[in-house]
Amino acid sequence: MKVRVDEATCIGCGVCENLCPDVFKLGDDMKAKVLQPETDLSCAKDAADSCPTAAITVEE
Repeated sequence: MKVRVDEATCIGCGVCENLCPDVFKLGDDMKAKVLQPETDLSCAKDAADSCPTAAITVEE
């Protein structure tokens, strides 16, 4: 899977980091960063589904 965050859409709520801390981390600018852009963790999909602004995309 390929995981991406649209930083222009991200509001820095931290839901993704809470659900999947191995893949996402909030940066100093309070925008989500992808720590592992290519991963097979199902939590990345859960984070994408839970993102309030749909800033996360997961491509299989």
